[in-house]
Amino acid sequence: MEQNKGLDKKQLISFFVFSMILMGFLFYFQTKDQKEEAARLAKEAKTAKQASGNPTVPVATINPAVAASDIQKVNLKNDELNLEFSSLGGQISSVELLKYKAYNTKTDEADLPLNLFSKNNSTYGFQFKDKTGKIINTKDLVFTPVVEGNKVTLSTNINGAVLQFIYTLLPKYTVDFKVNSKGLSQVTADNHTEFSWDYQVRGLEKGRAQEEQHTEFGYAFDNYSGYDYDGRNDMDETKETLNWLAVKQQFFTAVIEPKSGFTQSKGKQEAFPEGEYLKKFDFQGQVAMNGGEFNQDFTWYFMPLDLDLLKSYEGKEFQDILPLGWSFIGWLNRVFFIPVYDFIATWGLAAGWVIFMLTIIVKLITSPIMYKQHKLSAMMKVIRPEIDEVNAKYKDADPMKKQQATMEVYRKAGVNQMAGCLPALIQIPIFYALFRLFPNLIGLRGDSFWFVKDLTAYDDLIKLSFNIPLIGNHISIFAIACTVVILIYTVMTSGQMQQPQQEGMPNMKVLMYIFPITFFFFLNSAPSGLSWYYFVSNAINIIIILVIKYWILDEKKIHAQIQANKAQPKKEGKFQKKMREMMEQAQEQQKYNEQQKNKKK
Repeated sequence: MEQNKGLDKKQLISFFVFSMILMGFLFYFQTKDQKEEAARLAKEAKTAKQASGNPTVPVATINPAVAASDIQKVNLKNDELNLEFSSLGGQISSVELLKYKAYNTKTDEADLPLNLFSKNNSTYGFQFKDKTGKIINTKDLVFTPVVEGNKVTLSTNINGAVLQFIYTLLPKYTVDFKVNSKGLSQVTADNHTEFSWDYQVRGLEKGRAQEEQHTEFGYAFDNYSGYDYDGRNDMDETKETLNWLAVKQQFFTAVIEPKSGFTQSKGKQEAFPEGEYLKKFDFQGQVAMNGGEFNQDFTWYFMPLDLDLLKSYEGKEFQDILPLGWSFIGWLNRVFFIPVYDFIATWGLAAGWVIFMLTIIVKLITSPIMYKQHKLSAMMKVIRPEIDEVNAKYKDADPMKKQQATMEVYRKAGVNQMAGCLPALIQIPIFYALFRLFPNLIGLRGDSFWFVKDLTAYDDLIKLSFNIPLIGNHISIFAIACTVVILIYTVMTSGQMQQPQQEGMPNMKVLMYIFPITFFFFLNSAPSGLSWYYFVSNAINIIIILVIKYWILDEKKIHAQIQANKAQPKKEGKFQKKMREMMEQAQEQQKYNEQQKNKKK
């Protein structure tokens, strides 16, 4: 009887070469992407510097005919928003969300005012032509502001015509925005105006790379029933009417909704390599005018990406902005994980313990499946001597016959190998759902746990003064702890692998150890809440294995069950029948090929 003695010299070399190739590919493609991205950003930065003198700090474009002293600022404020309006362009020049704070790189704390608009990082306006062909842009016009309660009216005169921007601050992070004109038809014959919005998005969170990844255009169309987003490419939606346009960040968004929609919409975005700002967004879309007059209603929303809040805007479908995953994954987050997390959070526990309790609930739900998996492993361990006999008997025989004999042993013993795949398949949607959840769960933002200051960002208790490829300039404690626990779990479960090792191939048990190590590179920059979840999850897995092994499963009873299964006539299942037929066909084809070769000889 042959026994697997581990890795011989050839297998060790094969395993080492395979590992080096894998790591080489990871390093090559990451370095290549970083170089290409750095070259692109450097080119963009050079262009921006030539244009403005500073690639990361926006420079306000002010009409040379307008003196700075002529620009007036007025404010509106409620419990949620603090708004500032500028008489230049009649725009909202500053937006502060009062219930939230922004991350401060100097103090490593979230202690700065959270401003979506400020320091001229956002400008918007309308552009049209007069009857002589001259372009008029409202960004260059000076308005006169009048404040009445929660309303600001900004008025300007265009060659005898009156144009008014009327802003009303409403609850739920909403600003009503009406545009009224009188006599504008005497100035222009255009049937539409071009709305343009230039917005340099400021970094608000700790993890720049993660926040930049979640900063993108989002827009609704087809009467709010369709949604799309664009995080990297230029936006071209000239064939659709956009119901609203959003520039979203990881946890916050600015949205403008034209009641008549934007047509001929185009946009582009550029990333900044460093500094205060993440990306620059430029958007252009047409808005209808009626008989040369401009009377349209708009609404601005400056919102936190809270699921309950987003769903409360009836008919707007703002919940689509929150990237919780597609199809079943998004449903799993919206219907299960977020409600369960919010419910546990009402108990008054710290966020880390809420995640701990959430993990226990998930494990309780999936524990029957884990029990079946470990029972299957125990059954395969019992019949391993018979499998070894088959391997020895058919050592030099046709591999197809060997496989058929092995499957016959499994069939008589009542062992279904495919059942062991079910827990792994179930873990995939759970893993991806949580991968989408933790970086986007605003209820977790800013919550600390032990040495972690924010569970939606990586923990960097170990900071480095240099960058390590694939790791960065920090080492995550939670990522290390999670990797260690996964390694322990792998050691405990690898002993249950019953598949015979193929000659010339690396030992699959040892190959399994690559996964936890490579997983560390991902977790090191992932939200620490995700690392904490997987640490707890795998620690519970270890406990469940020990409980099942020493207190629940009895190998003697399993052996007796297998013997009883052998004594009973077994009905061949559809899958087993299909596999047998496929093997028989393959055998017949192999025989036919050998006969044809012999005839040619």
